[in-house]
Order: sequence, then structure tokens, then C-alpha cells
Amino acid sequence: MGKEIKEDVVVGLDLGTTKVCAIIGEMDNEGQVQIIGVGTTPSTGLKKGSVVNIEQTVSAIKKAVQDAERMAGVDIQSVCVGVAGGHIKGLNSRGVIAVARRDKEITDIDQARVIEAAQAIAIPLDREIIHVIPQEYIVDDQDGIKNPVGMSGVRLEAEVHVVTGAVTSVQNIIRSVERSGLRVSDIVLQPLASAEAVLSEDEKELGVVLIDIGGGTTDIAVFINGSLWHTSIITLGGTMVTNDVAVGLRTPNTEAENIKIQYGCARTILVKEEEEITVPGVGGRADRRMPRRVLSEIIEPRMEEIFELVLEELKKFGFEDRIPAGAVITGGASLMEGVADIAEKVLQLSVRIGSPKRIGGVSDVISNPSYSTAVGLVFTAMKKTTAGVKGSNVSDKNKKGILSKMKSWFGDSF
Repeated sequence: MGKEIKEDVVVGLDLGTTKVCAIIGEMDNEGQVQIIGVGTTPSTGLKKGSVVNIEQTVSAIKKAVQDAERMAGVDIQSVCVGVAGGHIKGLNSRGVIAVARRDKEITDIDQARVIEAAQAIAIPLDREIIHVIPQEYIVDDQDGIKNPVGMSGVRLEAEVHVVTGAVTSVQNIIRSVERSGLRVSDIVLQPLASAEAVLSEDEKELGVVLIDIGGGTTDIAVFINGSLWHTSIITLGGTMVTNDVAVGLRTPNTEAENIKIQYGCARTILVKEEEEITVPGVGGRADRRMPRRVLSEIIEPRMEEIFELVLEELKKFGFEDRIPAGAVITGGASLMEGVADIAEKVLQLSVRIGSPKRIGGVSDVISNPSYSTAVGLVFTAMKKTTAGVKGSNVSDKNKKGILSKMKSWFGDSF
């Protein structure tokens, strides 16, 4: 008996450097997202958020999706995909228009016009706008307006955050998904998806920085007054920590990853002197016993470097004093002991580890930071569906180019 085809489910697909994760969700009668399927498989075809081997990426997507389909008992036709990598760039822009109507009432058309004006920026031919996210509107010098429609004014301005990416990098992600037999319903910047899963509205309103430490990259997103004000990608992540451990302990990378997960600590002072670990040898050499502190002394400098780069980014754009809610750290590497401690030491902010929340179903399977992006993609796709747009698995034969489609809708989420 074949799987059921359901049009009211949404699928988030997180293409990471270390894993590919597919999560299937649906909305229950109380309006809560229920996770009904999860599939995860190791990733070998991506590096630092970009596809480097399409065949391996396609194989991983198929395996993750099949596992999720099997758990949920449904047939997936399309997915909402996350995008990240060093090619992603974010900048703030402003648009200004004169209100068109004689009675000076601002309409949806005026709102669309001012957003169009704000995104009219010069970008290289090899880059494409991924998101245009409104931050605030200004009506006749009155700022802090979230929705100007229905107000009266002569001059309408919009502050927006524009996210751009390399056309080829995004196309390679789309091509990999399509070669897996699926359609791409939407593409969403990964730190924005993670923010949907782990940040509270109070944190976004007060001012917070989300730090998503993945395998190949560390993604940064700053929210102030409920809106996104800054995004950036640092091309360092958990994989670099693993490489350091492999070299420092002279052990294979696969063993180094296991050691990091089981015994890793980002703060040496938290490790007891008497603790020891077993390190597998290379090429048939005998295993060795050594103090766990040696492992921590390898990990701590790299984690410190990551947070120093985050702090440098915040200072560069003047946000270090505008985030009283502190930092929320998520992603697989945030599971390591001592990560919050080293982050507080470097950033001089209050820090918490962020896990997906507001979910039901098999939530126990995915209620840890390594699933934040995939869960956030489900939330994002569900928002679009409940806002009146057809579900992600509905046929769309006349689909416009995905790069044009994803410019406008995400702004409605903020």
C-alpha cells in the first residue's frame, strides 16, 4: 500500500555540512505545529553551506526524505529549503515615495511601492536578492510604524533588510533538490529559520543576537524592535573544531567527531584534572589514554575564535550595545559542554542555549539545537500556508523562477 498524499503538510529540508535533515509537520486543530516525520542522514556533498558534489547531495536528500516519509506515512512532493554559506550577504536599505491618493490614505499599493523602492539597490550580476524584510515604516517623519496601511501621510519611507546570495550557489541547491524528485516551494535563509524555532517575541523586541553554529558555518542574525537588522555568515563551524581535535590527538576525523561529541568541553576550567579519555590510534596503532583536559585545551581556542569573530561583527555594525536580551546560541555545536560559558566570557552578554519550542508530535526526537533550522523551516512554511497561500505540496505548474518568488513573501513574517 502506497503512502498517503496530503496537501496540508509542510516539509523543511536543512542541507548542512555534516547532516541533511528533513522534517514533516502539520497543523493541529489548536493551531500547534505537530512534527510527524523526521529523517536525518550524514552529509558529504556540501561544504560551508554550498554544494560541492551534487550526486552525493542528491543521495543524502533522498535518504533523509525517505526516512521522514516512512515515519509520517505520507508522500512528499515539495520542500522548503534553507540556504546559508559564505556567499550570503545582508545590508540595510531605505526607500522613499510620495503617497499617491488625493486623500493621502496609504494603501497596500503604496506599501508595495516603497518596498520596491527600498530594494532598488545595485548588486553584481552574479548575485540575486533572496529576502527583502521590512524593519519599520516612516510616515511624515513618524518612525517605528510596523504597518502603515490605512494611515494618512504625504511621504512614506521604509527601512528594509536585504539579503543577497550567489546565483550559482542557490541554483545548485535547487538543482540538487529537483534531481531528488522534489520541488522547491521556497528558499529561506537558515538563521532566519532558526530564529523562528528558538527565539521568543520578547527577545526579538528587546534586542537579541542569534548565533547558529553549524558544521561548516556560524550564522548570525540580530533582531531589534521585533525586526531583523543584521545577518552575516562566518565560515567557521563545528567541522573546524573536529579537524583541530583530529590533528591535535592524532586520530581519524570520524573518531575525532565522536570524541568531540562525547567528551568535548569548550571551557578547560570546567574539566576535572583526573578525567581521562581513550583516543583511537591511526592506521592500526594502539589506543591511548590521555587527560580530558588536553581535548578541552584544543577545543577552547577554536570556540573562542568563533565568538571573537561574532563580537567583531557586532562591533563593526554597532550592535554590541543594542542587544539587552543577550545572545541565543543554537546549532549542533552548541550542545558541547561549556559553550555558553565561553560565549559569555567573550561576548560579555547573557547567553542561553536555544532549542526548538512550540512543537508537538515526535518533539522528543528533535528538541535539541541541532534541529533548530529544520524545525524553523517547517514553522516558516506553515506561516505561509496559514496566511492563505497554498500548501507546499500543491501542484504549481506555472511556478515563477524561485529566485524571484522568494523576494517578497518572507517580509510578511516579521
